[in-house]
Amino acid sequence: MSADPVLDATDPAAWGPAIDAAVHTVSRGGLIVLPTDTVYGIGADAFTPEAVAALLAAKGRGRQQPPPVLMPDVATLDGLAVSLHPAVRDLASAFWPGGLTLIVRAQPSLVWDLGETHGTVALRVPDHPVSLALLRRTGPLAVSSANRTGQPSALDVAEAHEQLGASVQVYLDGGPTPGGVASTIVDATGDDLTVVREGAISLEDLRAVAPVQGDAGR
Repeated sequence: MSADPVLDATDPAAWGPAIDAAVHTVSRGGLIVLPTDTVYGIGADAFTPEAVAALLAAKGRGRQQPPPVLMPDVATLDGLAVSLHPAVRDLASAFWPGGLTLIVRAQPSLVWDLGETHGTVALRVPDHPVSLALLRRTGPLAVSSANRTGQPSALDVAEAHEQLGASVQVYLDGGPTPGGVASTIVDATGDDLTVVREGAISLEDLRAVAPVQGDAGR
């Protein structure tokens, strides 16, 4: 692997070695930074508790703020979640890949430790070619925004590297991300679907697909 932790992943025809390095790092329990369709993220194998703990430590975040999990496709949903609200599949089909995060009940048989999740997990399929190419190789990754807690989200790899430094082994440079707007988060663990954070997907667009309530039931 190159001594430079920042690897070029801007060209699909040439990004093979960079993706390989990231896959290898994840498989060894290391941390990577990857571009997504919102901002840059810091990622770790979702099924390696030590790696998830290192991710939280790199961000300066505690276990009470568990990271979301990014998946390569909608089909992965059934392996990670149980007792799905009937409208979850409709929302997933409509907005994945894309800027929608769904909080669902986690499959209890999964051997993972994301933090204090209370039996839930926040899932998303990102709409970014580098993320998807990586996730198809690694499987689900615990991914949080690539910044120190309380600092601005990184919109390019240099900003991520400036904040996270040597705590991350591989940085995938996919060019600038669209940024600005984080994913919309919908809590689908109860009888009602409720927006926890409105972001890339508007409440109006959600309601065109499913009966989603706004913040505080609006």
